Amino acid sequence: MVVNRFSAHVANIKARISGSGKLAAALCLGVILAFLSTPVLSRTVLDLDADAQPVALADWGDYWIDPQGQQGVEQIASNPGLPWQATLPRGIYPLKPGQALWIRFTVPPAPDSERWLLEIPYPALDRASLYTLDKAGQWQEQRSGDLTAINRWQTPHRHPLLVVKFNAEEPTHYILRIENAQGFSAPLRFVNSGHVLRGEQQVSLFLGVYFGLSLLGVAIGLAGLAWLRDRAYLYYAACSALVGLTQAAVTGVAGLHLWPQSPAWADRSLVLLAVWMLVSLLLLNATVVSLAQRSRFLNGMVWAMALAGAVLSVLLAVTDSALRFKLLVPYMVLVPLLLLVVNLWAWRRGDRFGGWLLLSAAPFAVSLALAVARYLQWVPLSFATEHGVLASMALQMPAMLAVLVLRSQHRRENMRRIQGLDRVDPSTGLINESVFAERLARMIARSERLKHQGAVLMIDLVNTEQIQRDFGRKAAQDLPLRVAERLLSTARDIDSAARLSEHRFSMLVEGPFSAEDAATLGPRIVARCLMPFKGLPVECVAQVRVAYALVPRQGPTAEVVLARLAQTLAGVSPQSKRAVFMLPDYKAPAP
Repeated sequence: MVVNRFSAHVANIKARISGSGKLAAALCLGVILAFLSTPVLSRTVLDLDADAQPVALADWGDYWIDPQGQQGVEQIASNPGLPWQATLPRGIYPLKPGQALWIRFTVPPAPDSERWLLEIPYPALDRASLYTLDKAGQWQEQRSGDLTAINRWQTPHRHPLLVVKFNAEEPTHYILRIENAQGFSAPLRFVNSGHVLRGEQQVSLFLGVYFGLSLLGVAIGLAGLAWLRDRAYLYYAACSALVGLTQAAVTGVAGLHLWPQSPAWADRSLVLLAVWMLVSLLLLNATVVSLAQRSRFLNGMVWAMALAGAVLSVLLAVTDSALRFKLLVPYMVLVPLLLLVVNLWAWRRGDRFGGWLLLSAAPFAVSLALAVARYLQWVPLSFATEHGVLASMALQMPAMLAVLVLRSQHRRENMRRIQGLDRVDPSTGLINESVFAERLARMIARSERLKHQGAVLMIDLVNTEQIQRDFGRKAAQDLPLRVAERLLSTARDIDSAARLSEHRFSMLVEGPFSAEDAATLGPRIVARCLMPFKGLPVECVAQVRVAYALVPRQGPTAEVVLARLAQTLAGVSPQSKRAVFMLPDYKAPAP
């Protein structure tokens, strides 16, 4: 350990004192006491153990806050009357805009080959300057932070990394100056190059997965927009892109790789991207629950909040750092509240996706609350406060995508139903009269070409009034639906069933058929309809009359066949007990 080397160095001094005379001893002790009385020194010497990384500064250093933020390092080093205090273990310092935080610490003697770094895991830090004296007695500065272009840092990284140099013979004293308009609540810790490399490998895995999900969301959103023409997918693509960019800004990846030469944009990018992300998320959520069609008031609130985000973006772009977060924090509170209110309202109004959206938005709201608490310096900087919002978005965005997919599927089904209303009976799902006539014409033509017979059946439901008298109106209304179900269960895949009117149905049965086979179709349908329905009294059954014909023998065209079948059923007496009627062979009218 480095501290062991320092102990050995002290022992060596003692040996020299005992070997030289009293004069040498006095001179050596005088130099040491004078050196230790210098105001630059901290109270203790750090114990840098490579096996205990990262080594936190904890209370090994001293700090003082310059209330005006005007003093330089020479003034700090030469002023013995400054009220230094022990550095805070939690790292929450009462730093205000315009002030400067000064921290002094001492590292023990060590070989020059050892490379240690002071790590400040705060990518959004405005400025950090580390000072030390060179051999000529001049203060040397290392500067990093958002206000300095990253490509000008001595060690470009996602967050400030400041090189700590050692002296092989004596301790080295450092002074750190920190400026940050949003206060300072980050840990200060010491690591070597190997530890930084291992940590970056772990972080790269997490960030790679996150950015991959963001790019996938953008691709899916654009594909959905092009294919389905759904505006919600446009919002989803924008939200995915902004979530990825915001994560890049929060972690420092954007400043390191995307805009390393733009300190002004690096200083503003985080707050601007965060506002745009919140606006896109709010519009996406409102579109998914169809808020514009369901609540003009809530939809107006959403668009008012989006317009407020646009105005806020302009203000954030032109104001200084001290004012930006004061403007941003109320917006960060109002947007998740409105998001929860919209989802709760949709869920209470029976929206099939409102509950899932409310559940997915809850972690996002909690993580935003933690981020606001960190800004107010109620809690120190940590993974939860720094990455909690975007980690919760990594859960919310797949949930939103799943809801979008289900929503699109339901919309396509509804569109198919609407488009099929001119061909399908909406209450039973059977084809209507016009489609049935088309299919009948094609079957007649096909039967003539193949030299065989097909069957056409017309079915009348005749006991609806009796069912209403005996079992009520609801049973009478449901009776045609139950008859349609029985017809579908009787029909084969190649056959067709249709509803021609409120109480009249029809079926096409593909041939080839003989007259004997056709004669069994009518009784089979009558018997199937006379079977009791589940959940209803045994007496509540459907009584039907069936007229059937073989085509083309008993009708050359669809119009002729349907007219003859309708005429046959119309001529049956209401008191008749007969249920099945067959058309006679067709005779063409005399010219």
